[in-house]
Amino acid sequence: MKRLMALLLLALFSMGTLSACNTMAGAGKDVQKAGEKVETKAEDCKDGKC
Repeated sequence: MKRLMALLLLALFSMGTLSACNTMAGAGKDVQKAGEKVETKAEDCKDGKC
């Protein structure tokens, strides 16, 4: 019985960890897109197009 409970806890922990990785990957992509827009705007301002 203890072994079954340990396996269930391990499975739940693994699922939580994997879903958190997907969430962080999505957030990283969002931050990357925002950074690209800021970089583009900075280049435009550097050229005097603000």
